[in-house]
This record gives sequence, structure tokens and C-alpha cells, in this order.
Amino acid sequence: MAVTPAVEPDKTGGPAPAGGEAQQQVGGGLTIQILRVFAENRLAVVGIGIIVFMILFCFVGPLFYHTNQTNAQLALTTSPQNAPPGSPLCTHTPCPLGTDNTGFDMLGRIMYGGQVSLIVGFAAAGIATILGVLVGAVSGFFVGWVDSFMMRIVDVLLSVPILYLLIVLAVIFHPSVEILILVIGFTAWLVPARLVRGETLSLRVREFVQAVRVMGGGSPRIVVRHIIPNTIGTIIVNATFQVADAILLLAALGFIGLGVPAPQTDWGSMIAVGVNYADSGDWWEIYPTGLAIVLVVVAFNFVGDALRDAFEVRLQRR
Repeated sequence: MAVTPAVEPDKTGGPAPAGGEAQQQVGGGLTIQILRVFAENRLAVVGIGIIVFMILFCFVGPLFYHTNQTNAQLALTTSPQNAPPGSPLCTHTPCPLGTDNTGFDMLGRIMYGGQVSLIVGFAAAGIATILGVLVGAVSGFFVGWVDSFMMRIVDVLLSVPILYLLIVLAVIFHPSVEILILVIGFTAWLVPARLVRGETLSLRVREFVQAVRVMGGGSPRIVVRHIIPNTIGTIIVNATFQVADAILLLAALGFIGLGVPAPQTDWGSMIAVGVNYADSGDWWEIYPTGLAIVLVVVAFNFVGDALRDAFEVRLQRR
């Protein structure tokens, strides 16, 4: 006579959850634990606040603080040039941060330039992350000559200073927002490709991957459905650093005159113009823009560091 095993109660006195339900509870508990570890990092919370503030400042701010940022001829004829903050010469706007050499309101200019810098930063980081994840996952999963070929390409490109490569590409292609996004994105995918490849080399020999193979799962399905989702922690952490790096690279290109063409601007181009008037004491054309760059880059680094610590919980449980 077969004996039916008793259902072992849980700590609350009820029956133990089934397998799928238990997995959902474990996954949900792990997510909550990751969020808790992230929230305990005060610098990360400050970083999130800075990022949200800068996004609202750059994209929502112009809806309330109306300034001319596109018509240089109008600015030259209606606004004083290089006026200090709060100058009485400013008649159309209060100019709380003064004006630049063209007569553009500096506060509005920082908002306008921040839109370009943030758009390029997020878009270039997205391209670099997607391309790096695909190359790294394919290279690490198939190994052999595929891995050797792809990694030699990565090694060659990594041996070239990225700023030099960006300068060459920016000179070849006429700079615009779209071109700068593509140029920065297609030169920044090397690091995520290396990171994802390392994770894939470890995952490809795990039991769940072998089980999918036995069940008839093809290589593309394994890479897309099982390998890449299990590297999500590494991908997210690196993506935050990619945004900060892209903003810095755009600022560097803008500073040497390879940023977006006028009348558009970016934070690097604004600093490049402002340093020409540093000897005159026009600090308002340099420091506020530089502070915006520092705040955004540091904020993304704070968030990236906290995400790395938070996802270590997931790695310990995996």
C-alpha cells in the first residue's frame, strides 16, 4: 500500500508552497532584498535625486523659464554680451547666471545644452550596451574561433585611445546629435563586451544551460533566453557607467570644437567658449556648466556603485 507523504507545513502553520510558487516567492524576496540594499546606500539615493532633478531641469525647466537659445542674431541685438549674473542690462530675462558672449541667457543655455548632453549620453550608452552584450554573449557562448576572432577585434580597438578614435571619426563625419550618438556608441561597446563575455563563459557550463541543450534548445534561444537574462546585473551596472562616460566624452569633443554645431550646444562646447573669457573674470560662463557636468557624472557613478553592491546579493544566491 502506497503511503502518501505528508505535506510539511511552513512556519505560519499552512502547507508548504508548490515548486513554482516557491520560486516566485524566492525571486520576489530577492528583488526586495536588492532594492533594500540599494536604498540603504545614501549616496545612491542622492545620485538618483540629482539625476531626476537634472532631467527635469533640462527638459521641463524651459517650459517655465522661456529664453531665446536658437536665434544668435536676435540675442546679439536684444541682450547684453558677457553680462554678469543679475545684471540690470538684462531687460528680457532676469539673467540669474548672466549671459554668454552671444547674449544667450546662461541659465537657459545650461538647460538647452543639458538636453543634448543627456540625450547623447543615454542614447550612446544604450547603443554601446546593446552591441556589447550581443558581441560578448555570442563570443563567450560559442568560444573557439568565434571567440578568438571577436576578442582580437576588441583587443585591437582597446589598444587605440578612445578619445583619439572619437576625434578621427568626428572629423570624418560632420558632427550632429545623431552622428555623435553613433560615434560614441560604436566606440564604447568594448568594455561591456568584455564583461558579458566573462559572465557567459561561466554561465555556458551551468546545469540549466545543459538542461536546455538536452531538451533540444538551439544556441540562439539559449543565448537570448538564458545567457543574457542571467547577466542582467552586470549589464545594468555597466550601463550606468556608460552614460557617465558618454557625457564626459561628448564634453571632451565639444571642448575641442567637435561638438554639435551652432545654434545647438552641449556642456563641453559651452565651457570651450567660456574659457576664452576666463581672463576677464567671467566665471559664470564656466563654473555653472562645469558643476552640471560634475554633478551628473558623479550621480551616475554613485548609482552604478550601489547597483554593483546590490546585485552582489543576487550573485551570492545564484
